[in-house]
Amino acid sequence: MIPEILAGLVRKLTEGLTWKKVLLIVLGAAVTTFGVHNIHQQVGITEGGILGLMLLLNHWFGLSPAVLTPLLDALCYLLAYKCLGGSFLRISLISTGSVALFYKLWEQLPPMLPDLSHWPLLAVLAGGAFVGIGVGLIVRQGGSAGGDDALALTISRATRWRLARAYLFTDVTVLALSLTYLPLGRIACSLATVTVSSFLIDRIQAAALPRPAAEAE
Repeated sequence: MIPEILAGLVRKLTEGLTWKKVLLIVLGAAVTTFGVHNIHQQVGITEGGILGLMLLLNHWFGLSPAVLTPLLDALCYLLAYKCLGGSFLRISLISTGSVALFYKLWEQLPPMLPDLSHWPLLAVLAGGAFVGIGVGLIVRQGGSAGGDDALALTISRATRWRLARAYLFTDVTVLALSLTYLPLGRIACSLATVTVSSFLIDRIQAAALPRPAAEAE
């Protein structure tokens, strides 16, 4: 009975997926987490979006990240489900699971890149590139790497904004609030990083969209 239930869940989860799509999702998760672990965490670059909001609420209200992170992600996925449908959630289960596994993998290994703390501009560009390319690959397959992406995709669909604008809206809002406890220089680096990553995510995702017939001609 249990094997049949598990087999049914696997079939439901992988419905409409190809091996190529799954491999690209896993690759995107590997690239994203590699950059965050080896650049963001070493240099101390903070984030906007859900991660930045979690850090903000933890600082001012002492709320546990272990509680806040799944709660905020769940709220974002609930909004995404209403706006983007069940297929988005199925793909996101694979991508978020891959992200968690790769974070665990990188944590078991020593840093694989030199410490870029003395080269902040390089850290900003490299960190933004890793996240932008990695998340862009996941978003292009129709999923998200976490609540940040689900929220940005929902805002983009609801407002018809470009995806880069939706990402920047959430990131800039949270980073502006983070000025209440973080120095301006650190926020400026984070803003530059999310600008780079938002642009790359938007370009990679847009490359997957079919062009209008008039443009194709």
